[in-house]
Amino acid sequence: MAVFKVFYQENSQEIPVRENTEVIYVEAESIPEVLKYLDNRNYNIEFVQELGEQYLEFEKESANFKLEKVNG
Repeated sequence: MAVFKVFYQENSQEIPVRENTEVIYVEAESIPEVLKYLDNRNYNIEFVQELGEQYLEFEKESANFKLEKVNG
């Protein structure tokens, strides 16, 4: 399993604006699995990034860090 950082806009019908970008962290096997997991949400996904171990530890220190698990 890996942890992915997903950058997205709340509404897929609106034009993306950088200031409105949200982030969600998802534990999954692959990027396609992350995209399938988020498919039922009305998100405009901008970018999905796999986090390395050091970067993940840094992200965990953020007050906004909340991990969702595909199989959990």
